[in-house]
Amino acid sequence: MSFFPCVDPEKEMDEQHGVDLVILPRTHDIGGFEVRRALPFRDKRMVGPFIFWDQMGPGEFLTGTGIAVRPHPLIGLSTVTCLFNGSLDHKDSLGSDMRIQPGELNLMSAGKGVVHSERTGRDVRDPTFVHEEKNRLPEFNEKGVKGRVILGDFEGERSPAETQWDTIYVDVQLEAGATFRIPATHEERALFAVQGNIEINHIRYEPGRMLVLTPKEEIVLRALENTRLLLLGGAVMDGPRYIYWNFVASTKERLEEAKEQWREQKFPTIPTDNKECIPLP
Repeated sequence: MSFFPCVDPEKEMDEQHGVDLVILPRTHDIGGFEVRRALPFRDKRMVGPFIFWDQMGPGEFLTGTGIAVRPHPLIGLSTVTCLFNGSLDHKDSLGSDMRIQPGELNLMSAGKGVVHSERTGRDVRDPTFVHEEKNRLPEFNEKGVKGRVILGDFEGERSPAETQWDTIYVDVQLEAGATFRIPATHEERALFAVQGNIEINHIRYEPGRMLVLTPKEEIVLRALENTRLLLLGGAVMDGPRYIYWNFVASTKERLEEAKEQWREQKFPTIPTDNKECIPLP
């Protein structure tokens, strides 16, 4: 998912029972389509390597319309896209042209610079792009809990997609009454329930909030109804990261270089989508 400027999410409440922070995402309209941003947040800039985290949609479109995110540049970050419903066409300056379907994975590393677009289809490291089919992502299913490992490893299952940093990203579905254990394996972890109320240590949490979990504690949650959630996190990054628009860098100087590159049209172009672009804010 791309970065769209929007105000900071809100902190709804603090808890000391396995959940350190509850973040209520802010909604941003990108032209008839809603994106809900939970990260970065003023009190929690990152969870593991996740510096941006957005929920796209759900949304409905009139016939002949759809998402049209014009070409735009990125540096110093990786984007991971997974869908529950619908489809999205990814194109980039590496020559990638891939439609992602529900259950599949798109993983792009911007490295020193890449340009990409995301549209509803019509019928100091080099950048990379990886697409994994649904049947390549490992799944688990036991006692009312099923899921798939999008990135990293979880309970002995490992995603085939390689990451540049210790990362976990798991899509989980629970039946009402089922419990789900989250080990203390990764340094930082967070949950985002897309659907369904959950309970942690007898405290009820509604969907649509990011729950930043207490480090070094095993967490057991219970689904109060049929629930779908995402578990994300990983190792703490090795230093601060600076953000401007779609750019992430370890120094502010690199951000200024990227701004100038985009102004002067020195980024590579997308061979099949180069008629328009998003201007620098």
